Amino acid sequence: MSLRNKRTIYTMCIRPVMTYASPVFAHAPPDLLYDLQIVQNNFCRRAADAPWYVKNSVLHRDLELPTISKFMKDASERFFDIANSHPNPLLVSAVSYEPPPLQHFCRRPRNVLIDPPDELTAEVEKLIEVNKMAIE
Repeated sequence: MSLRNKRTIYTMCIRPVMTYASPVFAHAPPDLLYDLQIVQNNFCRRAADAPWYVKNSVLHRDLELPTISKFMKDASERFFDIANSHPNPLLVSAVSYEPPPLQHFCRRPRNVLIDPPDELTAEVEKLIEVNKMAIE
């Protein structure tokens, strides 16, 4: 099977199951989301038939797959943008709140929008920027 087909199967079948209701649980502790990232890393490695010494960030860049945390952050942004303009006032009131400060003990779903990226996401984004600069 081609690498393109493997990637399509992942993005159409596997990732939706892994990230179901991601705007709600995207603010979960990073160690819980790390387990989902491990599953994605294993898929990338097997799909590309990459040896053990190839970095996960390189696999993500080559397969053009965002990390789980970046995907969930983007999904949360889309969800909050759509919900803010929804005709139902209850839905609008549920999502139109200011997130508590970062040091606050209570985290709410909107907190994920202001969280800094994790190490793998930052490394993947840096590699993508380097590739864009090399192409130009």
